[in-house]
Amino acid sequence: MFAVYAESFNAESPLDSLVVGERPDPVAPDGWTTVTVKAASLNHHDLWSLKGVGLKADRLPMILGCDAAGYDEDGNEVVVHAVISSPDWTGDETFDPKRSLLSELHQGTFADKVIVPRRNVVPKPKSMSFEEAACLPTAWLTAYRMLFTQGGLKAGDSVLVQGAGGGVATACIVLARAAGLKVYATSRDEAKRAKALEIGAHEIFGSNERLPVKVDAVMETIGRATWEHSIRSLRPGGKLVTSGNTSGPNLDNAMLPHIFFLQLQVIGSTMGTRSELASLVQMLDATGLKPLIDHTVPMEQARDAFAALHAGDVFGKIILTR
Repeated sequence: MFAVYAESFNAESPLDSLVVGERPDPVAPDGWTTVTVKAASLNHHDLWSLKGVGLKADRLPMILGCDAAGYDEDGNEVVVHAVISSPDWTGDETFDPKRSLLSELHQGTFADKVIVPRRNVVPKPKSMSFEEAACLPTAWLTAYRMLFTQGGLKAGDSVLVQGAGGGVATACIVLARAAGLKVYATSRDEAKRAKALEIGAHEIFGSNERLPVKVDAVMETIGRATWEHSIRSLRPGGKLVTSGNTSGPNLDNAMLPHIFFLQLQVIGSTMGTRSELASLVQMLDATGLKPLIDHTVPMEQARDAFAALHAGDVFGKIILTR
């Protein structure tokens, strides 16, 4: 079958490790199902995999891709949940110490077909295209959990979203506005600041620019470059929810005095559960919200999509279609 995969690692030039070609058809074991992929979305996780981060050499060649929407074996339209937990795990699967994402231990979604546990498919509503549905399982699910599960935010609360433009950040803006939150956002790019206003931010600021008010929560995916600004933007008792560190994992200033004196909460968040994905799908179906798509390309042109993501010149999700 057709597939987009990694056959080696290259930390300096990750696209040199990318292969667009053929791989064997997958065979679903008991309890698993085969999904025919119609659309899949690109994530920074895929670039990290090409660099050898989170993917071991003994797993190569590995088909990339976490997110997908398509048809199950019975012809039902489904969305694939990317978190693969242990067969006997019960409860929140993001806490399973043996969990993995598709394309880490199990072959990913950038292919004609992908196999997943039967419990990892969620019905796709007719109101949503395959391309829109493919945006949800990683970036949008991460944003949903950050805002409403880990952040516990509700209508009337205020939130700062750092780094408008990235997949998680744009999802946070759209979902927060739809839920009745006061939404502030930042970006170092003037064009991205304008787009953030279009998709739902009430006010937009440059990177590390002081806000006019202190907010209830900050959604943080950048890390070192925005950490101090995030801490300083919180009201006493506020929450910083972090799910990434695209600018680097090591902090020059952790702002510990601010954290303990103002009794701030720093909360980690990773992906989301199957039930949260189902709730997210239902929310979009009920409200008519549409995931923000930067552009769509045939999967055969995956190299161009990876290059665009690597360059950072995107606003929303890049979708690969079959």
